[in-house]
Amino acid sequence: MKTIKPIIVILILILVIIAIFSLLGKSQQMIVVYEGNSNRDSVRMTPGKFQCSECGMLINELNFASQVVAPSGKTWFFDDHGCMAAWLSARSFKDEAIVWVKDLPSGEWIDGKLAWYSRTDQTPMSYGFGAYRTHREGLVVFTDMQQAMLRGETLANLSFRKQLMEQ
Repeated sequence: MKTIKPIIVILILILVIIAIFSLLGKSQQMIVVYEGNSNRDSVRMTPGKFQCSECGMLINELNFASQVVAPSGKTWFFDDHGCMAAWLSARSFKDEAIVWVKDLPSGEWIDGKLAWYSRTDQTPMSYGFGAYRTHREGLVVFTDMQQAMLRGETLANLSFRKQLMEQ
């Protein structure tokens, strides 16, 4: 009897672990990549259902969300325009990709390569890049935003943050 009790306890623990994993497997998975976007349009996003393809964070704030659509129609999602810019720079299809970003004033999806970017907005990853459809003083074009991101010239860089905020 003394040897049977530990075996029963171990079997019960194993069954509990199996039950937990099976329940987790049935829970809704986060969307990181969407396939089949042959029209290459922006994909409707819901907060808490998508995961950033660069940093892995859950995308809860859609105002700073980005999407990159490859020529194949494969679409990736990002929680911050800085994450998108860094990720896209390393892709072979970067020049052919369509980039969708949210216009902060209207909340509409706009062409990210034609958008203007602020440097000091409060974004999910603290890079500071907010997207705008129309030009305003102090905003930069997509390529300048991307280069600033790659050089680390963002609000997330504390030494550069002071310089940006003084401008």
